[in-house]
Amino acid sequence: MSIKAQIEQKLATQLSPVHLDVINESYMHNVPSGSESHFKVIVVSEQFSGQRLLQRHRAINAVLADELANHIHALAIHAYDPQQWQSMTEAQIPSSPDCASKK
Repeated sequence: MSIKAQIEQKLATQLSPVHLDVINESYMHNVPSGSESHFKVIVVSEQFSGQRLLQRHRAINAVLADELANHIHALAIHAYDPQQWQSMTEAQIPSSPDCASKK
């Protein structure tokens, strides 16, 4: 199973998201082609309602602890509750920067 699929499965199981995007951004970095080391996740879950951003990030980091320790070099997290998500436009989701080593 790919790292991306593992991330999707774990986040879907543990956080019951109403929206989930897992984006492999390894191509933006100085890594071999086909690598799975840099990811961006957009997670919208009712579980995030009433939580501060740090709590949301900690929840995602806890779910992906093994992947972060053994496979993932970088993880951009964008975590929202459903009410926040409904009021957002796609342009409001931050883009990930290019890796400094790729320039």
